[in-house]
Amino acid sequence: MDMLNINTIFITQEILSLIAKIDEFKGAWRAFGTLAPERLLALRRVATIESIGSSTRIEGSKLTDRQVEALLSKLEIKSFETRDEQEVAGYAEVMEVIFSSWEHIPISENYIKQLHGMLLTHSDKDHWHRGNYKTTSNSVAAFDESGQQVAVVFETTSPFDTPRFMAELVAWYRDVREQNTIHPLLAIAIFTVVFLEIHPFQDGNGRLSRVLTTLLLLQAGYAYVPYSSLESIIEQNKQGYYLAL
Repeated sequence: MDMLNINTIFITQEILSLIAKIDEFKGAWRAFGTLAPERLLALRRVATIESIGSSTRIEGSKLTDRQVEALLSKLEIKSFETRDEQEVAGYAEVMEVIFSSWEHIPISENYIKQLHGMLLTHSDKDHWHRGNYKTTSNSVAAFDESGQQVAVVFETTSPFDTPRFMAELVAWYRDVREQNTIHPLLAIAIFTVVFLEIHPFQDGNGRLSRVLTTLLLLQAGYAYVPYSSLESIIEQNKQGYYLAL
């Protein structure tokens, strides 16, 4: 895939500056290792609620952070009436797996499929395709407030080419990380963009891309990720997010 040719990537001074600032904070966070456990727990809980709420709202959910918090308190019930609740429950469970087991989750097609299945485990309408690559085209569209499609944002990879492109993407990411060819943040950004361009699953790709981004950041040493909400930043800049894609 052309997008995986790093020789064609143009790195601006602004991007270099942003990477430097992020890495500076990464180093500073290590100094916060002495923060009281209860303080870290409180930060993580707030960030988790914001992340789950934002990531599902980006995809059309209507639940507020307060409603998400209430739902998280009764996850053990395993009975969710609405699709919004089902999506929140799935996202919460997969994020807990990422936070607790990120060191033991290799980046492979098999694990990506497992995470997708987990993400949609409570979604009744998605039972037929969870954990499997798409079988029909799924272009990314823009919708108005009433839910009507207003435009196609971009065409995604065909179902026929999806397995090959995903194999190439996973192999590419492993290679650049093992050889330290480019900065980890650039590698993660490229992985995420290409994953979204492929849109390998019938549904849930946006949410899964943010789950994978969190996983990759943790594996790259950005230990503060559980205590801040990347998803809420994306939600606040939703228009720019889609324009960038």
